[in-house]
Amino acid sequence: MDSCLGIITTGDIDFNFGVLCNHRPVYMLPFGGRYRLVDFAISNMVNHNLSTIALYTGEKINSTMDHLGNGEPWDLNRRFSGLFLFAPMVEKDQGIPLGDISQFCSTEEFFNRVKEENILVRHPNYLAKVNLTEAYKYFIDSEADITLIYHKSKDTEGKLVNCNKMYLDEESNLIDIGINLGTEETFNHFIRMAFLKKDVFLRLVKESREKGDPKFLIDAISQYRGKLKINAYEFKGHVESIKDLKSYYDANLNLLKEDVSKEVFYEGGQVFTKTKDEPSTYYTDESNVENSLVANGCIIKGKVENSIIFRGVKVGENAIVKNSIIMQKTQIQDGAIVVNSIIDKSATISEKVNIAGSSAMPYIVERYRHITND
Repeated sequence: MDSCLGIITTGDIDFNFGVLCNHRPVYMLPFGGRYRLVDFAISNMVNHNLSTIALYTGEKINSTMDHLGNGEPWDLNRRFSGLFLFAPMVEKDQGIPLGDISQFCSTEEFFNRVKEENILVRHPNYLAKVNLTEAYKYFIDSEADITLIYHKSKDTEGKLVNCNKMYLDEESNLIDIGINLGTEETFNHFIRMAFLKKDVFLRLVKESREKGDPKFLIDAISQYRGKLKINAYEFKGHVESIKDLKSYYDANLNLLKEDVSKEVFYEGGQVFTKTKDEPSTYYTDESNVENSLVANGCIIKGKVENSIIFRGVKVGENAIVKNSIIMQKTQIQDGAIVVNSIIDKSATISEKVNIAGSSAMPYIVERYRHITND
């Protein structure tokens, strides 16, 4: 895949994630005890030998710069290729993002300069460890202008309503792209990942920008479906579509399933992230941990069940944490009870405080907040 450039788009609209995205973009949401969502997209690319990767950061860039830096954890700190971060070059139109087409257009010089002849564009909020080498071979061998990657998703509970739905012919050529309204139990779910010839990509970007519509690459692809050879590659592994608080909560807790955890963390290459040295987690004799993912640097004195615990968390004596996501450096003090909740980093839940959400609507605590009984 030496002739393929990787692009990671900004991600979904931040307000779908409430206070968790007040100070960070969606792709920087903590995930799986020690990672950020973007780690999975970048790692998937470098594990398949993509050496030039561009990330469109969005406006909240501080956490991105701190976490990604020069790309060293992914071996992307290189002189000529490596990791490129692009902050927004255009402003929002009355609070509404102008779309990825304008972002791509503002960095046209970059695309003209890089040597790669093909492009992989992916959305950071889709967790899928696709065999990119195999998918790229399919793209090249089929002589397609664009190859879209999809998953045959079964959705009996409506969790994937409003995700992109693809219609294909018998030879996996694109007929159309629409929106899943839940009318079919199983549908061709476009997981926002696509290979494009670079000249085709630039043509779509330029012509869309000149016309002023469409504003998003996916819509441009749909409009050009009769003029280009567009086919589809099926991914058969585990997929998470993280589009709001509920799906983010579910995706984390799904990691407690052995088959999901094995695929996400171990199959198809390692997941790389920023290194943070922490001691091993300390468990007292009175602690009780069941079916949970606990990172290093924690002190566990109470009970933890069906939860994701990030680095440096302290769970006090007689405290209970159940079905929850507890982010780094948070303190759950003695006797506190936390159920069906997402606690952002460096928060404090005081002694004997009870907080509880539901599996359908988890309780959210903003970072640095101190929750007391007063």
